Amino acid sequence: MQGQLRREPLTFAIETACAHCDRPLHIEIDSKLRYSVVEQDAEPLVFAPMVDFSRLKDLSIIDAF
Repeated sequence: MQGQLRREPLTFAIETACAHCDRPLHIEIDSKLRYSVVEQDAEPLVFAPMVDFSRLKDLSIIDAF
C-alpha cells in the first residue's frame, strides 16, 4: 500500500457495492493494512490474486483480469 512505500500513515475510504445484492459497502483501511467495514451486518469476502510477475505479459494485474 502507498503508506508502506512512502513511510507515511495513510487512511483510505472505499465506497463500493456488493456484487451479489448491490447494497452499498464502505470499507476503511490504513497504512498498517488494518481495515473495518462500516456496515454492521456486512461480511465482504476479500481475496488477493497470486500473480507470477516474471510471467505477466499484461501492463498490470488489473489488465490480466
